[in-house]
Amino acid sequence: MSTATEEKVYRFDAIKWLLVILLVAVGVYGNSYYSSESVLYRFAALLVLGAVALVVAINTAKGAATFDLIRGAVVEWRKVVFPTRQEINQTTMLVLGVVVVTAIILGILDAIFRFLASLIIG
Repeated sequence: MSTATEEKVYRFDAIKWLLVILLVAVGVYGNSYYSSESVLYRFAALLVLGAVALVVAINTAKGAATFDLIRGAVVEWRKVVFPTRQEINQTTMLVLGVVVVTAIILGILDAIFRFLASLIIG
């Protein structure tokens, strides 16, 4: 038995991307041209134009690949186990302790080298 997987064929990608660019340009120009109108109306119009542009962009090969990448990133994000508040506090204290100890060691080394340099230079 052979199972053939059908790949979606994306046609007219260049025209779709030109449409996306045109929609964004209309949104930018319209927002500037209708600057005397209420911000709410302009925002609503920009949201609609943005949604239409997004739908058109997703229906291109690169847009679908980007959407799949974002979907995969969201799936991986949900798998992440974030540390608890106690773990964050303990790790922060550990880092601060290491920084303080390192600063003390570097200060002692600096004093030793300064003393040796003063003996050599005079």
